Amino acid sequence: MALNLDAIKAKLQELQSSNNGGKRNSDVFWRPPVGKSQIRIVPYAFDKENPFQELYFHYEIGKRTMISPSSFGRPDPILEFSEKLKKSGDKDDWKLGRKVEPKFRCYVPIIVRGQEAEGVKFYAFGKKIYQELLGVIADPDYGDITDLTNGRDITVECTAPEKDGGYNSYAIRVKPNTSPATDDKVIADKILNNQPELTKMFTELSYDEMTEALKNWLNPDGDTDDASTASTTTITGAKTAAGNTTDDISQAFGDLFNS
Repeated sequence: MALNLDAIKAKLQELQSSNNGGKRNSDVFWRPPVGKSQIRIVPYAFDKENPFQELYFHYEIGKRTMISPSSFGRPDPILEFSEKLKKSGDKDDWKLGRKVEPKFRCYVPIIVRGQEAEGVKFYAFGKKIYQELLGVIADPDYGDITDLTNGRDITVECTAPEKDGGYNSYAIRVKPNTSPATDDKVIADKILNNQPELTKMFTELSYDEMTEALKNWLNPDGDTDDASTASTTTITGAKTAAGNTTDDISQAFGDLFNS
């Protein structure tokens, strides 16, 4: 009996549609290309009072980026370890603590001008741009730039690095004139009723899984599974992973995982 290809294609479409509204994660997140782009921040369907979603991530631990449970007010063993190191009073410990602490990113739902038909995406940025945008909104001459009827578009300019190995730089400028987000009913429906939910784009690991990831990062050779005997291997692993270590690193590690 031959395969029913139409049924298989229909099932594939069903599964894709149930996963992030049919979008891949790479389609949901917008990264400014080099040059100038125009965007509009829109109200977030899952937090109507605040489109700015603050999240924290671990970029240095292990082979993948991990969202910090502290983003949702839950315990994060890597953050706890970082705090212990920073309180040790040792300069090298403090540097390692800073290295492993979760990093801030702010996400906002946007539509990209010229790509409105693609629906709502998320634009992520750091504290500098976040503060600039909040400052504009706090200015009574501007107010709520996310308003669907009388909000304001934003120009995002991305400049490539002058030297190899450098990083792109970014600047924003909020348009002085107000305008509707869209006059198209189909696009308006996408903005209001078909937004992806940001937190579902990330997989939050359990406390034990994150603890294990930290152990493996500090002790990449995996000489022991017993945290109570991990002093020497923890120090060696910290040297390999971060280039900084003292006896206090071992103490903080032991305090955290044996408490």
